[in-house]
Amino acid sequence: MDAGKDVDVCVVGAGPVGLTLAIGLRRLGLRVRIVDRAPTAEREARALVLWARAREALDALGVGEVLRRHGVELDSVTIHARDRFLGELTTGWALSAHARPLDIEQHDIERLLREELARLGTHVEWNTELTDVHVREDRAEFTLRHADGTEEFAAVPWIVGCEDTAGVVRDRLGIPFEGRRRTGLQVVQGNARPTWPLGERPGRGHIFLAPHRSLLVFPLPGGGFRFFCFRDDPDPELTAAPTVGELRDLVADTARMPGLRLDPTEPLWLNRARFSDRVAARLRHGRGLLAGDAAHAWAPVGGHGMNVGILGAHNLAWKLAAVHRGQAGEGLLDTYCHEQRRMAVRYIREMRFNFMELPLPPLGHRAFTAAVPGALARRGFQRRLDLRLSDLRRGHRGSALSWHRPALHRRSGPRAGDRMPDVRVTAGTGPVPRRLHTLLAYERWTLLLHSARAEPGVLDALRATCARFPVPVRILPVTPRDPIEAGRLCHPDDLCLVRPDGYVGLVAPLSRTALLHDYLAALAPDGPRTGRKPWESRRPWKLRESLRSRKLRQPRESFKSRQTRSHRAH
Repeated sequence: MDAGKDVDVCVVGAGPVGLTLAIGLRRLGLRVRIVDRAPTAEREARALVLWARAREALDALGVGEVLRRHGVELDSVTIHARDRFLGELTTGWALSAHARPLDIEQHDIERLLREELARLGTHVEWNTELTDVHVREDRAEFTLRHADGTEEFAAVPWIVGCEDTAGVVRDRLGIPFEGRRRTGLQVVQGNARPTWPLGERPGRGHIFLAPHRSLLVFPLPGGGFRFFCFRDDPDPELTAAPTVGELRDLVADTARMPGLRLDPTEPLWLNRARFSDRVAARLRHGRGLLAGDAAHAWAPVGGHGMNVGILGAHNLAWKLAAVHRGQAGEGLLDTYCHEQRRMAVRYIREMRFNFMELPLPPLGHRAFTAAVPGALARRGFQRRLDLRLSDLRRGHRGSALSWHRPALHRRSGPRAGDRMPDVRVTAGTGPVPRRLHTLLAYERWTLLLHSARAEPGVLDALRATCARFPVPVRILPVTPRDPIEAGRLCHPDDLCLVRPDGYVGLVAPLSRTALLHDYLAALAPDGPRTGRKPWESRRPWKLRESLRSRKLRQPRESFKSRQTRSHRAH
């Protein structure tokens, strides 16, 4: 059997998630093979928006700037109820170098990621289909079918399925894809240049609300718009792509613009889709792992499916590299599974209440649109909504990797599991404040403390503690630019250990280096000599998470049914 061409990880699927994972692994020095059954790169628009947190993740992997140059940042979205203007939603409220959502089509994202991966020495093997996988204790064995029909048998230390929802890796590993089909909802979309009174201003999008449908219109980098309509499903048997005329009539009726004209962009792209809400029962089986659509998929309400997959790849790459290099035990990979699965389940639950995009019946539409103008008039609502869409407020507080042990119970500063705020600080002798995220690195952990507390004795104790363990840690004393920025950083009496993916792992008193020692010891390949590993320290959460996943499979019991059951019981 071939040893996998001296490969450490085989990535199956060359979409945005698989390419992101491959880039992350290559940047960390692992040898990667990436295969895809498609005959060549597809030029299909599909996903459109990169939100702020996914942009930060891609920037940490070195592709943030090139993506920005090929996209258009969305600065505002006007909201309409048919022909009535309800208000305007503005973006960019977050403290981030990538605060605004970026409109860039999926095929362009994939092209730019492939180019970056090629610069790192790895090329996609097209027309190469995975047909079988078996995981052993120390390796994954798999079979590939090439374009000429020949089969290749190979083995690698790790294999990751980043395929579509019909993933072969997930199927061969015997992992159930739990959930159900979303009924009563179809998505009709296409790219076109409209002739309408709203004009075409770069960076401005539009949302039109009507009974039984919601129309989103976002600018494309090359001109024109993506028209994206969530609507009811009067004819579930209709599966063919819509015509330009059907899309035009749907847009004209929803926006109440009878004189609207749509000219399709080149190349022509029109799509009709229906979706299921599904999450894999687990994301790891020994040496095999899942990411992207193979791990979770749901209706594109909110436009976060690709983003969640990219964040999952960003979460997985550094953990897989640490385990493969012997810097951490394999239990670290289980934290990826728990964190990513929990995030997917939360999205599915929350998107069921996204009434800005889900089609509403007439009464619900009337009530919702009556409340929108007052909400959009409040700055606090605008900021909260923008932060929620950006994914910057989402983190891993429930993760077993998040230890929050501050000196006092304070509300200021990040909690363990939160994304580290991108505050402006000075570090070392540099007099010019810099964004904190430019000082973090995907290749290592970062131990933050205030420069005012960085006395020689304190630094020596921290260095001695970190030197005992194989995980790379950089000790970084910083000074916040002003008191406001200081309130967003950890308290001066605390230290803050930041994971390679930018989330806070540990908050602990600066004087208690034993907590830092325990945390790093638990990550080590042999684990702590006493006590439990951090990923074994939160058994109740596993139960809660499994109960939430069960809600995906079982319809909610009605109030009347509960009354009947209670009456019979008595």
